[in-house]
Amino acid sequence: MRDATRRRFDIVAVWAVDRLGRSLKDLVNTLHELQATGVDLFLNKQTLDTSTPAGKAMFGMLGIFSEFERDMITERVRAGVARAKSNGKRLGRPAIAAAIADQVRAELASGTSLRVTARRCGVSLKSVQRIKAAA
Repeated sequence: MRDATRRRFDIVAVWAVDRLGRSLKDLVNTLHELQATGVDLFLNKQTLDTSTPAGKAMFGMLGIFSEFERDMITERVRAGVARAKSNGKRLGRPAIAAAIADQVRAELASGTSLRVTARRCGVSLKSVQRIKAAA
């Protein structure tokens, strides 16, 4: 008879700490949940094994640096977007050409369905819906 408390895994191997999570809180919670079930964690890239006290301490430090790295990336992206906007750069997908929008309106005015209009005009159904709502 199989013991109900028997572990199915002894250790979980992850490539790197940043693949497991970027928030220190989430990393600590994940490690706590694993250890509560008797499962250890091994980080391949950092060659870190959380079954030892030194491994647990290093895991915490790596988690802090991972969260810091994520915050820095977010900050750089926001700064880049703000700089592009201040330089007059339009962000996002390009607008549908006026001629195509007129063609969509004409198709809809003639009673053509949304899906057929999208297919005939070479645009997405969502674009047709957006043009119709703006009219």
